[in-house]
Amino acid sequence: MYGHLELLARQAVEGFITGLHKSPFHGFSVEFSEHRQYNPGESTRFIDWKLYGRTDKLFVKRFEEETNLRCQILIDNSSSMYFPYDDSREFISKSKTNYALFASAVILYLLKLQRDAFGLTVFSDQIEFHSGARSTTQHHRFILNQLEDIAQKAGPDVRKSTSVVKTLHDIAERIHRRSLVILFSDMFEQEGSIDEIVDALMHLRHNKHEIIVFHVTDTSKEIELKYENRPYKFIDMEDSSQFILNPNEIRDAYEKRLRKHFEEIHSRCSAAMIDMVEMDIMAKPESIIKPYLTKRSKMVK
Repeated sequence: MYGHLELLARQAVEGFITGLHKSPFHGFSVEFSEHRQYNPGESTRFIDWKLYGRTDKLFVKRFEEETNLRCQILIDNSSSMYFPYDDSREFISKSKTNYALFASAVILYLLKLQRDAFGLTVFSDQIEFHSGARSTTQHHRFILNQLEDIAQKAGPDVRKSTSVVKTLHDIAERIHRRSLVILFSDMFEQEGSIDEIVDALMHLRHNKHEIIVFHVTDTSKEIELKYENRPYKFIDMEDSSQFILNPNEIRDAYEKRLRKHFEEIHSRCSAAMIDMVEMDIMAKPESIIKPYLTKRSKMVK
């Protein structure tokens, strides 16, 4: 099952790297292994004899520097993340859940290439799945299968609320210290206040973790309310409450209030040295890769 999602992730990463360099991986990072031509007179210890057998040429292996980075990916799987629902089950579809799954697969592929350890936690109002951090190919395939399983089960018929605060406190105690924690969430916490969310993130910081929060949104529909000028029935995807209104009548006040709410979270995170990145579901993979690479480079120096 994992082949489809892995292919999409690999295409995104290699497309990004190709845009930076003539060769997809040359010069990208010291962690990537490569070959160079053998120079007469130097040690034969690292000659790749299997490659010699295929090419009849001598090449020396270059090994990546071991960093022992651990990364825990957290995915909000509450019902609000299913918006806007798309039953095509395609990974690159207009759904916050699917985009978070795709983004997670992209980062997993980068972690695998750099031989870092990675784990996955999926949560809604409780932790639905949790794995420790490992760096094996078998573990990578296992995690990809979990991501695809989430995509198959996600739908509007399931009603699940969010407990970001509870999950972050739990994960802060579960995982190895000085890990990179990457959270994908729309941050629509129904019960927790901004103070509680920031306190939970600070619990991770107190335990020496580095954090990237990818704030997943459908900006045009959820924040800017770009709908036609007519009444719509809106249904809460977590508690099924309904109301009818014309978005044009509340657009300005609604957007101002919501942006103020999220800007406060961003500001508080920034003050705590927590990276919070806006991730519109229409964004290109660069919005996933660049923040990750920046944070990782700081951790392994």
